[in-house]
Amino acid sequence: MNIEAIRKDFPILSDGTVYFDNAATHQRCVQVLDAMRDFSEHYNANPMRGLYKWSVEATERYESARHTVASFIGCRDSELIFVRNATEALNLVAYSYALSTLSEGDEILISVLEHHSNLLPWQMAAKAKGAALKFIEPRPDGVITVDMIEAALSPKTKILALTQLSNVMGTATPLKEAAELIHAKGGILVADGAQGLPHLETDVKAIGCDFYAFSGHKLPGPMGIGGLYGREELLEKMPPFLRGGEMIEYVTRDSATYAELPHKFEAGTVNASGAVGMAAAVEYMKKLDRKELEEHETKLISLIMKETADDPHIKVYGPEDPAEHHGIFTFNIEGVHPHDVAGVLDEDRIAVRAGHHCAQPLMEYMQKECGMEFRATARASVSFYNTEEEAVRFAAALKKIRGYMGYGA
Repeated sequence: MNIEAIRKDFPILSDGTVYFDNAATHQRCVQVLDAMRDFSEHYNANPMRGLYKWSVEATERYESARHTVASFIGCRDSELIFVRNATEALNLVAYSYALSTLSEGDEILISVLEHHSNLLPWQMAAKAKGAALKFIEPRPDGVITVDMIEAALSPKTKILALTQLSNVMGTATPLKEAAELIHAKGGILVADGAQGLPHLETDVKAIGCDFYAFSGHKLPGPMGIGGLYGREELLEKMPPFLRGGEMIEYVTRDSATYAELPHKFEAGTVNASGAVGMAAAVEYMKKLDRKELEEHETKLISLIMKETADDPHIKVYGPEDPAEHHGIFTFNIEGVHPHDVAGVLDEDRIAVRAGHHCAQPLMEYMQKECGMEFRATARASVSFYNTEEEAVRFAAALKKIRGYMGYGA
């Protein structure tokens, strides 16, 4: 894999910044920028509403983008709903599916690893329907096993909602086995793929999940666009999440019939240029060897772990095997708050994330199980365009932080 050639596709990387916040937002490649610019310059019209040339072409490009993205995750075009992001996708499932199917006494099962986006919608649904929200606790290294999932399921479990990859620990969840287990109980699996899709080849049909949520900006794509895969037979029965323009078939003064899938769930003017941009990001990813990407990211995490292993003040969270981190290095430095760590690194033009990572229940759990000094961590997350030189530079900077903060050697 030619990293130097790849980096030329990402203009923002040329200013010398070590960008290690890819788990929050991936940088956009020129192919995405060009695709969005081309749409805006030549086809900027409202899709599906006009009979003139621009509108027809905008519609064609929007639906072509849907086909590209749907093929990437292994589903039919009719099963892919464009949304703003994974958060909106998960809320759509909670409001439209959960509120219309749950009954009092039912159970929703999630894990302590979940991003708030895969927690808060289920809190809402559980309270609204009188259901119970239950949690799977991972091992201290962030691993959830099949046995843990099986032990937590009950005949009352109607929804199992799990992350594909933890945005804090980088650990993968056994989604295929989880799908088999929850289906045997008569329930459904909702997968949060926001972190997983950029790192793992994903076929939603092979996994067996019933819903799969993801965001374009975690790929080399734009913000403000994402996707929700849903099994067609479930989507057909679900009421719309939002109501208004374009998601209708016919409207009278007191009633309405809704458009066919997937348009039933795409109310209002759609983010057509965003969809085109996400499709361009998918096309870019398809040209890369995913196995090579995974090996490269593992090499970078392994190098960082090796370079910092001799510093007793740097505490790393997650499995011992760098391959299980899937590009995420979460850590703390003794005596230094993660926010200060991020601030000091920024002075060296190294960008990392610090805080609770929208996973406060996990931070609380880690503080208890891992003896964390703060209810927060710093997180470096790498991608395929990051280099070994950047990894070494980052590790060296980490080992100087305590001295910078006045702790001496």
